[in-house]
Amino acid sequence: MSNLINQTEVSKPFAFSSLSYKTQRLVIIISFSFIPLLLLFTFAYLPLYNMVRDSFYNWNGVRTREFIGLDNYFAIFTNPDYFSVFKVSLYYFFSTFIQMILALYFATILTFKVRGKNLFKGFLFFPYLLNGVAIGFIFLYFFKPDGTLDAMMKLFGLGEYIQLWIGNQNIINWSLAGSSVWRYMGFNFIVFLGAIQSISSDIYEAAEIDGANKWHMFRHIIMPSIRRIVELNIILSVSGAIGVFEIPYVMTKGSNGSETFVIQTVDLAFKFSKFGLASAMGIVLLVIVIIVTLIQNKLFGKKEGII
Repeated sequence: MSNLINQTEVSKPFAFSSLSYKTQRLVIIISFSFIPLLLLFTFAYLPLYNMVRDSFYNWNGVRTREFIGLDNYFAIFTNPDYFSVFKVSLYYFFSTFIQMILALYFATILTFKVRGKNLFKGFLFFPYLLNGVAIGFIFLYFFKPDGTLDAMMKLFGLGEYIQLWIGNQNIINWSLAGSSVWRYMGFNFIVFLGAIQSISSDIYEAAEIDGANKWHMFRHIIMPSIRRIVELNIILSVSGAIGVFEIPYVMTKGSNGSETFVIQTVDLAFKFSKFGLASAMGIVLLVIVIIVTLIQNKLFGKKEGII
């Protein structure tokens, strides 16, 4: 009889509840974290490691790698053709602030009572839901000769100002940056709108009783309350301006003076089979984005109190 009891105890399945609370908590944390960490390692850290490794080699993607040390990095910083494309990012950099101002303006206006404001919210946010490739093709038709923009200008009697919007090297980057503003303004708008609506309505009522108008409310209530959100959006937008890719690539393939640093990197890797040099350029871009982000954090971190 005792042997039967012992066999039953031995064959009894493992009971999770028999573990201590601390052990249970550790097992649950590890179980839930394992898959996300595995995915993060597979799709983020492992590719980064491979890119850092390949940046020290001369490799065309097929033959055996040839170790060349820092030659790829010397080529990037000594050849003006590689770094000069960063001037194209300045167009997107300036358009970022236009985008932020417009998004903040519409978010502030639509926070207060406006007829049909939900419809306007949908119109403003909708472009962000579209695929970047689709937006590129939309604006190709918009900017092409006798396209949508030209037809609208003729309709309003502005035909004499019609240009080759993506054929004129002097204005092509402004046209592409304008497309980027149209696409990403919806994201900034919805973030600002959520931050502004989190402010208690009692504060607005108290300010209105004290005789404050909408400008006073914006300056002394809204801006100080959402300052951190504004700073975060500026950091994200500036980083995005440095690494812009999809819209200029779809619309122009980087031709006619619209090539960005990322387009150049992709072309070096997949058009000219210089994977080692392209990997080095990817690392340089990553370092630049990190430095810009740290500088912005340093500048914004010094500002406290009301704007």
